Amino acid sequence: MPSAEFLQHRQIGALYSEHHGWLNSWLRRKLGNAFDAADLAQDTFVRLLAAPDHTPEKQGDWQLSEPRAYLTVIAKRLMANLYRRRSLEQAYLDALAAMPEPVAPSPEQQAIILETLQGIDAMLDGLPAPVRTAFLMAQLEGLGYAEIATKLAVSERTVKRYMVQALAQCILLAE
Repeated sequence: MPSAEFLQHRQIGALYSEHHGWLNSWLRRKLGNAFDAADLAQDTFVRLLAAPDHTPEKQGDWQLSEPRAYLTVIAKRLMANLYRRRSLEQAYLDALAAMPEPVAPSPEQQAIILETLQGIDAMLDGLPAPVRTAFLMAQLEGLGYAEIATKLAVSERTVKRYMVQALAQCILLAE
């Protein structure tokens, strides 16, 4: 005499044989995709096998009075899960697409920047140390002439001369 679990698996096997083709066709019409339909049809029967209320200890020999209606309910829940999962994935992809791309200069821009930096380095290298320091304080730190004069312990007039000298050097190298 076969066990209750064996009978249950035979009954589910018979249910699968009789209704899998119909369920797969129904899902294909609903989803418009044969691959998703095949996956959900298979998942429907896996859910049926894993359902705790159909274990032999709880129900013994069970039969479905409306098997297609029951299978449809399970399949609809699986479709809802599929749509919810895809909606979440799409929202994530949309959020990623809305994020700004990291800004990186093109190779041409990189070459221009490098050439410009080399020119500035050459220009600064040709200046006396106090003139270079005053120019960098003004350009990089945004300090005014009075602040530069205080930091370098020179007069404001000297800082102006330094700046004229540095700017003249920039103009000479730009030509």
